[in-house]
Amino acid sequence: MSLRWHLDAGEIERESFRIIEGECPELAAALPPEHWRVARRLIHTTADVRIADTLVFRHDPVAAGLAALRRGAFIFCDSKMLRSGLSLEKLRRLCPDYGPDRLLCHISDPDVAERARAEGLTRALCSAEKALPVLDGGIVLIGNAPLALARIARAILDDGLRPALVIGMPVGFVNVVEAKELLAACPVPQIVLEGRRGGSATAVTSLHAIMESA
Repeated sequence: MSLRWHLDAGEIERESFRIIEGECPELAAALPPEHWRVARRLIHTTADVRIADTLVFRHDPVAAGLAALRRGAFIFCDSKMLRSGLSLEKLRRLCPDYGPDRLLCHISDPDVAERARAEGLTRALCSAEKALPVLDGGIVLIGNAPLALARIARAILDDGLRPALVIGMPVGFVNVVEAKELLAACPVPQIVLEGRRGGSATAVTSLHAIMESA
């Protein structure tokens, strides 16, 4: 097999999508176009067509996410890695007001670290609690911390919090499945990778894929 050296980034992406569509014709035909864009991006990011088997859309999340992005909604990120993966250039195509101040990540805030230490909690959980006052109408991106997702889900169920969109994709073996099941009970727009799979890259990819439907 020979390598193809003379390809630019756009050509590589187009060829990747051609291969994905060739390997998943039934999935591409079965999903609405806006959902297929998310699934296709996730397959592209992970190089695993099976990831689409665990992908769930609830309560019209693409339309809700686009509306929130167009009004410049706050975006809560559960990790700095996730926050750094978001493209301000793409966000500003939908709302020029987007800047670093609208991408919230409290994981390294001194007060969050101190509370976590004093109370024996995870910083991710304390970070999510700090963000709760601004999450009505906001976007929640979870790619790592299941307890952050669970805390936000509890605020939705118990306190009437209403984010515009939750992308719930924490990864791992502890509290992950349970947090996603709790989110499933929430009456808010959401995109979830069920089971143990997830990660920062999948959460970022999903939001970027939503932007493609603009």
